[in-house]
Amino acid sequence: MGSVEHEGDVNRGAESGPGAPIVRVGVYSLIVNVVLVAGKLTLAFVTGSLALRADAVHSLVDVFASIALILGLVISGRKSRDFPYGLYKVENLVSTVISLLLFLTAFELLRQAISARTTAGTYGIWVPGVVVSFVLIPLLFGRYELTMGRRYHSPSLVADGTQFRADVFGSTVVFIGVLGRMLGLPLDRVAAGVVALLIAYAAWNLLVNSMRVLLDASASPEVLDQARVLIMAEPLVGEIRSLVGRNSGRYVFIETTIAVRTDDLNKAHALTERIERAIKGAVPNVDRVLVHCEPEAKTQLRYAVPLADRAGRFSEDFGKSPYFALIDIDRASGTEVRHEVVANPYRELERGRGIKVAELLKVYKPDVVIARESLVGKGPGFALSDWGVEVRQTEARSLDELLHELTQVE
Repeated sequence: MGSVEHEGDVNRGAESGPGAPIVRVGVYSLIVNVVLVAGKLTLAFVTGSLALRADAVHSLVDVFASIALILGLVISGRKSRDFPYGLYKVENLVSTVISLLLFLTAFELLRQAISARTTAGTYGIWVPGVVVSFVLIPLLFGRYELTMGRRYHSPSLVADGTQFRADVFGSTVVFIGVLGRMLGLPLDRVAAGVVALLIAYAAWNLLVNSMRVLLDASASPEVLDQARVLIMAEPLVGEIRSLVGRNSGRYVFIETTIAVRTDDLNKAHALTERIERAIKGAVPNVDRVLVHCEPEAKTQLRYAVPLADRAGRFSEDFGKSPYFALIDIDRASGTEVRHEVVANPYRELERGRGIKVAELLKVYKPDVVIARESLVGKGPGFALSDWGVEVRQTEARSLDELLHELTQVE
């Protein structure tokens, strides 16, 4: 059999368009930042607070970051002849920009913590009350944006939500600074230094995660393990010869090469489609699955045989067999290399036990099922054939007798 390739992808245009949920969250982010800038500038003008003025400038940087976020979310889902795989990595570029802005924010806070002077203020107690709202707004919206970012696997939303949570610390520093200014105490300096370090740590994590995607680092081991389990659940799959994945924006691309236990190209093509559907149904935000099929080079054959007892006497009824022997025989030498006996939990069923037994056997992926009765034209026979299993009938009455025949033939 020649190799078979199947590639599937998902049209993300509708999800990433201007009306998509993640874009709406980006618009909300812009609105919140504009409101914060206006409020902080107004309060800074009324009170003459340098801390509030600096925090307003910080929020103004966030406005530009929100604009970049919206552009990144809209552009990232576009596909064209020049970019057939989409522009998903634009989101990670945006995340990188936001992480750099976080570094700048941390530096500015640290600089102010070192060089700022403390002077007493004359404003009323209502000012700290208003500053508290500058803490609560980014706290609540940042939590909402992080939730949405994780739900839609959007690195841009996660980055922007992290930026809002960093703003909580910055606004807290401003609040401490306002109280300190009222009392003439330099409380804001120590707090600003601690917050600056926390913001820098968050920025570093965002930068590392974004650069991993931009440099085509592997998808997470959890994603690859999940895909591996789904692929090997297919009875026609003999082995996985390679399995790789990479992230692009919030989407995952998976490529695999498998050895298949069939020479039928139609069955191989149907297999690749089943694998694609299974992975996309179980792994979030998979954009494309590329499955490459190659013929399996068998050095051993696995036989499944119904037994009436563990001593090796053959069962006359496939579905009612208490046990099944699984035997691996080396094709080159004709010697037995593995022998296992498994119980049949379905032998007492009144209906459908033959199909249930066939489904049980497919988990062990036998190459040949040998039975005393003919399975041709019966449900178990059809099922086993569809899974690439050869069905044979034998006159042998015991396992030893059959093994003698098999080792002579092989």
